[in-house]
Formats: sequence, structure tokens, C-alpha cells
Amino acid sequence: MINPLLEISEVSVGQHFYWTLGEYQLHGQVLITSWVVLAIIFALSFLGNRDLKQIPEGVQNFTELITEFIRDLAKTQIGEHDYLSWVPFLGTIFLFIFVSNWSGALIPWKIIEIPNGELAAPTNDINTTVAL
Repeated sequence: MINPLLEISEVSVGQHFYWTLGEYQLHGQVLITSWVVLAIIFALSFLGNRDLKQIPEGVQNFTELITEFIRDLAKTQIGEHDYLSWVPFLGTIFLFIFVSNWSGALIPWKIIEIPNGELAAPTNDINTTVAL
């Protein structure tokens, strides 16, 4: 019974660029684009928190807007008493999905050529969606 299930799990759609790590095969293009998305999030966080001022301006204003949006959303959905412990987790997931989706719309991934397959937003791959 297990063998037919293993055969089904080996079905793939399209070509993929694989990296081999031990006996595992990883989708290389998903890792590359995920690292790009994480670099964008890290850069915005670094630039927004580099030189903090009492009256925010520029990138600090933008990062505070995003942080307050996520905090207020968690407060209204989870409740006044328990929301603070969930804000970092929810913020991380929200930002990764949000930036991933917008990277698929704004970054011309197809101009970057790789041996097999093509680059696309990380959320374009079902494995990323299932992992989240």
C-alpha cells in the first residue's frame, strides 16, 4: 500500500532546479527567491530601526506603520490579554507572505536564467504554502 503512495509523491509539474543535500532534494529556485524575500524584509527592518527618532520619518515611519498594523490586528483578533506574545510570530508570517506575493508581481524573475525551471515568487510553489 505504501509503494503506490510513494510513486504519487514523486509526480512533479514542470522543471525544477534541485539542490541535493545528503539524500534529500531541495527546490533550489524556491530557496533562492525565499532568501531574496528575507533579505528585503531584513533590509527594511534594518533601515527602519537604524536611527530611531522620537518623531518618525522616512523608512522608520513605514516600519512603525507596519508594526502597529500587525499589533492592532492581533489585539482585535486575539484579545487584549494574550495578543503580545503572538505579535512576533504573526508579524513574521504576515510579512513573509505579503512580501513574497508582491515580489511575484513586481520583480521580473524571468530575466534571471537558471539551468532548469524558472524563478518565481516563493508562494508560487505549493511546498511553501504547505510549510506555512
